[in-house]
Amino acid sequence: MTNTATVLAIPLDEPPLGLSWARLERAGAALWRVRSAADGRSIGHLRVVKADGAVRYRAERFHAACGALIAFGEFWTADEAVDVLRRSV
Repeated sequence: MTNTATVLAIPLDEPPLGLSWARLERAGAALWRVRSAADGRSIGHLRVVKADGAVRYRAERFHAACGALIAFGEFWTADEAVDVLRRSV
């Protein structure tokens, strides 16, 4: 599988999120930390990428053993990406 998506280098507004159980916290120019709205627990990261001229949302989580963020997939909406993080805990 070849990934042709590029990370957007420009600062972006907070992605639209319609999920009441989650909140976003900026972690980089195109990177957002996903936290539980109830207790502030970190769930993972949401990265905004550009693929084939369209904006996509990549769900990522830090993996301590390899010391890097691991991608769970790319989605058309921020809600879909964040929901995958919640369901994969």
